[in-house]
Amino acid sequence: MTGGSSIQAYRLDPLGTDQHGENAALRALGPVALVELPGGVTAWAVTGHDELQSLLADPRVGKDVRHWSAMSQGRVPKDWPLLPMVTVPGMSTTDGADHRRLRGLVSRGFTPRRVEALRPHVESIVAELLDGLAASAPGPVDLCESFAYPLPMRVISELLGVPAQRLDTLHGYSRSVISSSATPEESVAAYQGLAELLGAVAAERREHPGDDLTSDLIAVRDAGDRLTGAELVGTMILMLVAGHGTTLNLLSNAVRALSANPEQRALALSGAVPWSAVVEETLRYDPPVGNFPMRYALEDIAVGGVVIPRGDAILASYGAAGRDPRHYPRADRFDLTRTPNRHLSLGHGLHFCLGAPLARLESELALRELYRRFPQLTAVEGTAEPIPSFVSNSVQSLPVHLGEPVPAAGARR
Repeated sequence: MTGGSSIQAYRLDPLGTDQHGENAALRALGPVALVELPGGVTAWAVTGHDELQSLLADPRVGKDVRHWSAMSQGRVPKDWPLLPMVTVPGMSTTDGADHRRLRGLVSRGFTPRRVEALRPHVESIVAELLDGLAASAPGPVDLCESFAYPLPMRVISELLGVPAQRLDTLHGYSRSVISSSATPEESVAAYQGLAELLGAVAAERREHPGDDLTSDLIAVRDAGDRLTGAELVGTMILMLVAGHGTTLNLLSNAVRALSANPEQRALALSGAVPWSAVVEETLRYDPPVGNFPMRYALEDIAVGGVVIPRGDAILASYGAAGRDPRHYPRADRFDLTRTPNRHLSLGHGLHFCLGAPLARLESELALRELYRRFPQLTAVEGTAEPIPSFVSNSVQSLPVHLGEPVPAAGARR
């Protein structure tokens, strides 16, 4: 083990075969439990909602990998598959002034005004994709491939100025970068592929600036705002991976939950609850990220009945916290009328997800229009295979029966 405790660690399944079952087992051990990750790396999984909320905002917890004792002492394998994820230069691996600087630069691209200005474009992409689905009705079709993946990937790639012909390559790389079951060779190759491809995009945007976030970031860097080349590419990687993967998983998980709970689906279809309620309850009940590595204890921290030693790694277990029965009544029930419904699935505190408004906008629009066009849509039971990861929480594909489509608005019958 690479942790600083003699407590027996619970070994997490790197394939994420049954994340919710595993989460229940971890919560039974307490709100904070020592877990073993691939390669014998250990971390403290925080599975209790209140404990996780507290730690996410605790100044005694950092994100800079240099605080990780196991790393500085050489106890993390050099070919550890998640190493690129915890070392990539950017907001997700920095603290203090560096984090504030990077976040301040990137936040300019996700202001409420800029996100709202994307609404018409998101609506047009949704309509185009739904027209494509209608041609395949009544199905079955793979909703991930045909709808849930291309929507957020097109939005975030256009925001970054990435050429459309590179999207599928980027998607494959990003899946491997966050996979806890990838081989070391696959993980390193995926990170290098992302860095090279996005580095080429940055070089192109330097020569030919456009109306995109990459060009904006280059402009502030050239104006002396201290954004290094590595930070620029690392920031692009973070936005690309999180910007499409989160929404892809969220849409897939929402459709699965609505299909498994027809009474809740009926509430949404009738307008008795807003589609925003579907988005928020899915985020709580089946979040797109099950566990997010890593944070590090900057000093000994007493929480949840244990002491996390200084220098130990902390795993934010969003999936487990979302179903913590101490915080949520009927936590294992998908309930669109749940109120209040505050969750931690998009983070909390200084590292709250900057792209949350965009993810919410995309998901709400997508689900509303998807079910307006295909009110009979249901997932095909027993066909969904989980993504082989304990980080990403969703399925690799989602076969659905579309049913007969309702004509698009303005279409002739």
